Amino acid sequence: MAGDLKVSAYNTVIQVRFGHVDPAGIAYFPRIFDYVHDVFEGLWEEHVGRRYYHLLQEQRVGFPLVHSEVDFKTPLRFGDRPVVSVTCFKLGRTSLGLRYRFHLADKLHLEARMITVCTNTDSMEPIPISDEFRRRFEELLEPGVRPD
Repeated sequence: MAGDLKVSAYNTVIQVRFGHVDPAGIAYFPRIFDYVHDVFEGLWEEHVGRRYYHLLQEQRVGFPLVHSEVDFKTPLRFGDRPVVSVTCFKLGRTSLGLRYRFHLADKLHLEARMITVCTNTDSMEPIPISDEFRRRFEELLEPGVRPD
């Protein structure tokens, strides 16, 4: 894919469904945040090896969103099945920055950058990201990025 980062990435496919589009026939922009979160949960289960549900409910650890940026290049439409590639652009002591790139037929449709903070879900206080999780996210680090 032209202009792509040459790094290890977590890749998955999503589907734009009829209920996801607005009257203009394109994916309604708040739906993008739903897609990103769905991919985030899939990343935890398929790449990290933990269901995000269990992380929240049993370990009382969460990664709430604290900052987001989305650049819309080309609309997604009903029936599209973009590949979403996820890389890590920030791996701090308590924070995690993930980049989500949505591609269709080698064309970038949108890029989202989300920063979350590892927290104890009871107190909502930041806690260090465990070494186990850090190792998995290090595999997705973009070139030149060093973990804190």
